[in-house]
Amino acid sequence: MLAAVLLTVWVGPASSPALAQIRTGAQLQFLHGMATFACATFMNIGGRSARHAPAQFLVGSALVAGSFYAEAAGWSSGLAAARFTGAVVLAGGWLTLAWSSKDIDRNV
Repeated sequence: MLAAVLLTVWVGPASSPALAQIRTGAQLQFLHGMATFACATFMNIGGRSARHAPAQFLVGSALVAGSFYAEAAGWSSGLAAARFTGAVVLAGGWLTLAWSSKDIDRNV
């Protein structure tokens, strides 16, 4: 998130397409940061395999948001591969979290 703030200051208000990229990256990063806290809730109510999802959320969001930030800064080489890899890692995190719901203690 600090990268988003610094990049916004560097890009300035005149570049609205770049600000849209920064906003999208920051929203994705925030959403998946909150999902890491949801994993703790899943683990507390019996979904033990949810402990694997936070790493996937953090790595995936860093790749996807980082590619948005890099695009806003004007870099363009290798961003598609990083964004795709990040999206696959994020999807794995969500699948891991969904799979862990089968272990939730129904008696809580």
